[in-house]
Amino acid sequence: MTGSERATNTNDPLAPRPRRPVIAITGPDQGGGPAWLFTALAVWRAGGRPLRLRPGKPRSHCHFDGLVVGGGADVDPELYGETLPEGPDAASIRKAERRLSQRLIGYLFYPALWLLRRLFQSHGGVLDTDRDRLEKALIHRALDEHRPILGICRGMQLINVVRGGTLQRDLAEFYVETPQARSLLPVKPVALEPRSRLADILGDYTLHVNALHNQAVDDLGRGLQVAGRETTGVVQAIEAHHDWCIGVQWHPEYLPQKRRHQRLFHALVQAATQRD
Repeated sequence: MTGSERATNTNDPLAPRPRRPVIAITGPDQGGGPAWLFTALAVWRAGGRPLRLRPGKPRSHCHFDGLVVGGGADVDPELYGETLPEGPDAASIRKAERRLSQRLIGYLFYPALWLLRRLFQSHGGVLDTDRDRLEKALIHRALDEHRPILGICRGMQLINVVRGGTLQRDLAEFYVETPQARSLLPVKPVALEPRSRLADILGDYTLHVNALHNQAVDDLGRGLQVAGRETTGVVQAIEAHHDWCIGVQWHPEYLPQKRRHQRLFHALVQAATQRD
């Protein structure tokens, strides 16, 4: 059997394995450990090779096939220049997971993860302008090179800002998660736009998500459209008209047991592979 035949024969143990596409994942210099670990795990499970980028180690010239712009500190308001009812109540949280295994995850895993985030988060309400600059440059590069982008929470907001959009600066006065430690549970219903790329990836038109955000998209940036909203009207997902560029307000990386949410990472890796 020739080398080329081996390359196309997936049953041949001597055939070279296909290269895992490199997926760059952004984050802060200090803290952000849990977010990095969960996102890297999701990317690896989806068939990609995670590469951590942060202001202290920007690796500006490193090759990457796809980009994940992660969550974290609020986007600097100077980059884009602000009523909503309460979030899910205690009753809806209690009904979020009916199976015993899922309820155990809700009572044990999510509060522990919330505690880890509190211990490792570094921004404490302080803006991270160095990270803003790094991620803006990476988003521009990925857009120019037509590489797939997934923005998570802050990442979605920054994609919108890079494209000329604006944000609602603080939802705290209008939006209450009760209790905060359980907001990691996927209890918030989001309606997906039926003709969106996101709906094609996730299937169905209703999705339950977690909620950890302080800001939200206000005016849309150029070439972007809404891909999902919650019942209050808050934008929960955006996507580009043409390129593979999706932003979600929730944190799919913190839902490793939810196969539907993990489809986002599989779709990103697949798009990065096809880009080659």
